[in-house]
Amino acid sequence: MATRELKLAGRTLRKNPTFTITAALTIALGIGASTAIFSVANAVLLRPIPYKDPDRLVMAVSNMTVRHVHDFPFSNEEFIDMREGTKDVFEGMAGVFTFRNIVQKADGTPEQVRVAVVTTNFFGLTGGKILYGRDFTDSDGLPQPAPPAGGVAAASAGGPPPAPPLPVMTILSYGYFQRRFGADPSVIGQKIPVNGPFRPQIVGVLAPGFELYFPPSANEEAKPELWFANRLSYDNANRNGVSIRAIGRLRPGITIERAQAAVDNVAAEARNNFLIERTAGYSIRIEGLRQHMVAEVRPAILALMGAVIFLLLIACANVANLLLVRASLRERELSVRAALGAGWWDLARQILSESLLLAGIGSALGLLLAWWGISELRLIAPANLPRVETVQIDGLVLGFTVLAGLAAAVVFGFASAWRAARPNVMHVLRGASRNEGLASGGLLRKLVAITEVALSFLLLIGSGLMFRSFLELQKIDPGFDPKGLLTFQILGGNQPNQKPEERVARMQQLEQRLRDIPGIQSVTAAVPFPLAGGFSPIRWGTEEALSDASKFKAVDFQTVLPGYFEAMHTPLLAGRTFTEADNVPGRNLVVVDKSLADKAYPGQPAVGKRILVRVQTPEPVWVEIIGVIAHQREESLAEPGREQVFFTDAYLGGGVANTWAIRSAGDPTKFSSDIRNAIKAFNSQVLVTEFQPMETLMGNAQASTRFSLLLIGVFAVIAALLAGVGLYGVLATIVRQRTAEIGVRMTLGAGPGRIFKLIVGQGLGLSSIGIVTGVLAAFGLTRAMTTMLVGVRPTDPATFVSMVVLFLFIAAVACWMPARRAAGLDPTRALRDE
Repeated sequence: MATRELKLAGRTLRKNPTFTITAALTIALGIGASTAIFSVANAVLLRPIPYKDPDRLVMAVSNMTVRHVHDFPFSNEEFIDMREGTKDVFEGMAGVFTFRNIVQKADGTPEQVRVAVVTTNFFGLTGGKILYGRDFTDSDGLPQPAPPAGGVAAASAGGPPPAPPLPVMTILSYGYFQRRFGADPSVIGQKIPVNGPFRPQIVGVLAPGFELYFPPSANEEAKPELWFANRLSYDNANRNGVSIRAIGRLRPGITIERAQAAVDNVAAEARNNFLIERTAGYSIRIEGLRQHMVAEVRPAILALMGAVIFLLLIACANVANLLLVRASLRERELSVRAALGAGWWDLARQILSESLLLAGIGSALGLLLAWWGISELRLIAPANLPRVETVQIDGLVLGFTVLAGLAAAVVFGFASAWRAARPNVMHVLRGASRNEGLASGGLLRKLVAITEVALSFLLLIGSGLMFRSFLELQKIDPGFDPKGLLTFQILGGNQPNQKPEERVARMQQLEQRLRDIPGIQSVTAAVPFPLAGGFSPIRWGTEEALSDASKFKAVDFQTVLPGYFEAMHTPLLAGRTFTEADNVPGRNLVVVDKSLADKAYPGQPAVGKRILVRVQTPEPVWVEIIGVIAHQREESLAEPGREQVFFTDAYLGGGVANTWAIRSAGDPTKFSSDIRNAIKAFNSQVLVTEFQPMETLMGNAQASTRFSLLLIGVFAVIAALLAGVGLYGVLATIVRQRTAEIGVRMTLGAGPGRIFKLIVGQGLGLSSIGIVTGVLAAFGLTRAMTTMLVGVRPTDPATFVSMVVLFLFIAAVACWMPARRAAGLDPTRALRDE
């Protein structure tokens, strides 16, 4: 478009500052919101993972379809079988799992570190660069030597001594290398005093910026500080210990479909050879690494992206209406130009130049709004949004803003340019009324207003559904009382050779130290802890599972201290809870939730009966049910989750339950320093960390719904306001256009009330058409929100009815001012002016 047209457009817009500012701000709202949300979609969904050849990286997960267990890690044996059985489709397959441990700092105080255990090919496969030292070698991953036949007793009786354990090799993250060792390369070869039987030896330092990329539900650390080489062992007698997350690199030219076929063969062989895999419905699923990482959040981000596109379209429709009115008012001027020889393209080019200039101004303002919005989005984003810290305005986001601005210019400029470029020259030049131009283009303005209403109503329905979901979340009983609870972790303190009885005694002493703090009502510990993540299913069954292993089901398990249910205020429904007498090694007693009790013994009392569970041993063992408690929401507030079984801390050897909680009458956070001091006095080598009120964990469990509700709600409010303004503009134009007609009606006896009803009726008529259109569209489009909703259907009648009433109220308010102006016209003056 020629510079001359743009200069002329600039002069024209400067002469109408109110119109220009209104239109530019309207476009800025749409462009700013869409750019901000696109920046999130870009960082989370579109931006490649910073690994080598990321498009060829896949994630492999195991499923046990019979037990409804999905996206599960692998055992050593399953991983090795898969790695060895798929070499024709994968260049390599690496494994990783993470946890937290304690390291003694130089001054002797404990420090918590994030640890990843990886196969020796992990960095070579993902592209992790070694800055100092070396990468892991194959010898770093050789299995530890097997103990001598007969164990320690045989060796002490004169048999061959056990082979010395192989050293554990570790690579440091660059951040830990800087913080702990002052970036001194001479640390290569040193050993790190971690809590446990091994002293890992440093062999290298990673280059900065390397991370792990997993979905939040995997509960893996994103930024490990110590990376240990995994000395993989292989024992087909015990394939139950699962921990490994598997990443594979496809060979060039190999599709995911072909790789899926290869792992299907591996899974089929495992089902043929092993009873557990066969009866559990074991299978393996392959998915692109990036797709797997964002699978949980993709629906919400796409829904938000759809919402802002609607908002941008509403903004464009609003500006289109403004331009149509303005073009109608300029029709005499454009007719004169046409009469003087200007062609239709000359007239259209002028209108399009103004539209392009408006879009440019709106895009620049929108970019500023997006920059501010991105900083706010980072603050309110839920913890399960991957790579949210990388959300920024980069080249792709800028390109999106430019394209959105150009698209907006076309959307709102085309209609007005098309209408203005074809004036009825003779009709307009003969017309005497100063509002003659407004008589044309009325149908188009009404269609644009109906479109605004329909799109706005869709956003209102979306926000209404999210609001209903949020209310439903508030009503959910989590199975415990979060008020007054403070959770924290206690790491360290157990000695490698400590007897289970000694560990149990230590936990009792620690519990008593905390109970002695004035103001603390109760103390407990568990692992995992509700809503803190880390749950992993085990097998359970009744006697029928002994003859038919397919009858085994999956259950989440927790290890707890006696008094856990009382401290959590979890209702006891039958039997009793654990006592200190139960918290000794070798007592096979469990408490189960109502869900498991009902499935195990429907219609019967479960207390006193037995079930089979597998926790430590290769095969399930019998345990006795001593109590039934109300079901706890452990992984999510939105979903009930699996049934639950609870063991005492001593069942797994004592000292296992490391997440503690205290209950107080008031604010529990005020006890943080007292807790630290009491534990430090008990054992200075123990680390206390991650203080969180239980209500904060409850809030985190609602964060995704709250995030979507907030954003869609804000977009819906803006959209409703824009639609109201657009409707007002159409009716105000109608009033101006029909001033003479209104004057005649009033002269012939029509009162102000009748005129008021006439205009309001016209406005509500347009709104009703838009609402009906929006309702029909919403019945189809809201189904995409199904995974985001809690306790409410996407076609919830109450939400639809309430939003119809709300929008009719908004429409009535928008109609009131033009109708009031029309009803207040002086008929004599109206006829004289026209």
